[in-house]
Amino acid sequence: MTQPAIVKPPKRLLRQTGKALSDFSMIREGDRVLLGLSGGKDSLSLLHLLLHFQRHAPIHFDIGAVTIDPQSGSFDPSPLIPYMKSLGVDYHFRPEPIMQLAEDKMDGNSYCAFCARIKRGVMYTVAREHKYTVLALGQHLDDLAESFLMSAFYGGKLKTMKAHYIIDAEDLRVIRPMAYVREKELADFADNNNLPVIVENCPACFDMPTQREHMKQLLLKEEQNNKNLFGSLLTAMKTLIEDSNQADSQTKSP
Repeated sequence: MTQPAIVKPPKRLLRQTGKALSDFSMIREGDRVLLGLSGGKDSLSLLHLLLHFQRHAPIHFDIGAVTIDPQSGSFDPSPLIPYMKSLGVDYHFRPEPIMQLAEDKMDGNSYCAFCARIKRGVMYTVAREHKYTVLALGQHLDDLAESFLMSAFYGGKLKTMKAHYIIDAEDLRVIRPMAYVREKELADFADNNNLPVIVENCPACFDMPTQREHMKQLLLKEEQNNKNLFGSLLTAMKTLIEDSNQADSQTKSP
């Protein structure tokens, strides 16, 4: 079946993403942006958002994508290979035996945390090998809100994911352009445009309810009584989303 061409996202998604890109100075002239593409609705939506801005922004930047196949048996992202070829995007598909590595090396940590750490390391490696300067991740406002509550409830700290920061090695910037976007809008966009979503069904993640899923359900229930819940949470998190080093990023970024 012929894959669809690049899809134009709706105006609301473009407006919210564009505002985050501007507010946090995420992409600059000459940047080489590597998208972490899992194949889920979020990263596929971000792919088309970035491709739209690449065509219409007043600056030039390059886009590539990387997918990490964890070789879990229940998750096969390989259908993304022909899809990305049809879009003409520079694409890196990296098999990584994360399940086996977890059995051999994981000591006391959750599988999800171990998997995330391994995937992040592979993305950094791909970015360095191919001279990308920015890593774009697909987390959205719901993710930030859930992380905020998890940190407060279970960690006793007020923190959440940063929208834009420089990694410790200072050779790569990480951005989350959908920090203002709601998850349900991404689900609608992916569904309405038949994006080739790869359903992930990792038994280590889904055998039992997680803290994050508990926070998701808590927020869903609360939003039924407070329609502006996420707007209020975004206001509350705004200073936490900003990175303290962001003011120096013009001089530190490659």
